[in-house]
Amino acid sequence: METTHLGSTGLRISRLALGCMSFGDSSRGGHPWVLDEVAAGEYFRQAVELGITFWDTANVYSAGSSEEFVGRAIREYSRREDVVLATKLHGRMHEGPGGSGLSRKAVMEQVDASLTRLGTDYVDLYQIHRFDPLTPVEETMEALHDVVKAGKVRYLGASSMWTWQLAKLQTAALLGGWTPFVTMQDQYSLLMREEEREMFGYLADTGMGSLPWSPLARGHLTRPWGEQTSRSESDTFGKTLYAEDDARIVGAVEKVAEGRGVPMAQVALAWVLRNPVVDAPIVGATKPHHLADAAAALDIDLTDDEVALLEEHYTPRLPTGF
Repeated sequence: METTHLGSTGLRISRLALGCMSFGDSSRGGHPWVLDEVAAGEYFRQAVELGITFWDTANVYSAGSSEEFVGRAIREYSRREDVVLATKLHGRMHEGPGGSGLSRKAVMEQVDASLTRLGTDYVDLYQIHRFDPLTPVEETMEALHDVVKAGKVRYLGASSMWTWQLAKLQTAALLGGWTPFVTMQDQYSLLMREEEREMFGYLADTGMGSLPWSPLARGHLTRPWGEQTSRSESDTFGKTLYAEDDARIVGAVEKVAEGRGVPMAQVALAWVLRNPVVDAPIVGATKPHHLADAAAALDIDLTDDEVALLEEHYTPRLPTGF
């Protein structure tokens, strides 16, 4: 497994991240297609065998049960010191103050709750899941700085927002002498390239790294257009992200994959990996071949002609997911 630095920090991470939204107790809420702990164990084991030691979850994934699964999996299949562990806060965990958002109360409460579920005393990368327009950025950044200084968090990251919002948060950290973000977890794939317009330039200029979520467009780039899975049929959020015009892009991926004799997922992920601002795409897994295909994508070097074909049909669109 290739490794790279997390943003401009000295921390090295696997070139792929295991996305843990796919694992959880569906009876507690969230997506009905998530894998239970027994089924999830196979993917944690496979990730360790492949060298995918950067694991990403969030407090809201299946109402906290994803974090619980991840914490137990680290102890069963690896060691805490061998895993770079990432989680997030922002979404609603309960009613009342502190249950959601990025207030000082929420930050202090939610980091401790995540640490308890994960069964660890620190998180390597603590990320704000979205921008909170109701909380002053100074309050958020100082609170996050305090959890870093308390030893509960090693690095900070952000996810899915407008570039000006990230810049506002980073400026507050700079002026306050607080810990800044080192990564941006944003939606980036052949079907959603809007981060190339402003965000990626900002990340490159400031030394931040991108951790793309949904690099395979929730599976749309892994199979011919129109084919459905149990996840795609029940994924109401995912249905808001893509349009019928995307069929031409998916067709191009299919053509390049056929020419190379490899699965479509490998081609689509290889395209994401070639962007120099991308540190580690986040790959979810619900079938045995998913992680193996992701690892194989690291060996694919797309030609200029293939890239031109893959990018030919993309049209500007509004960003989605935040």
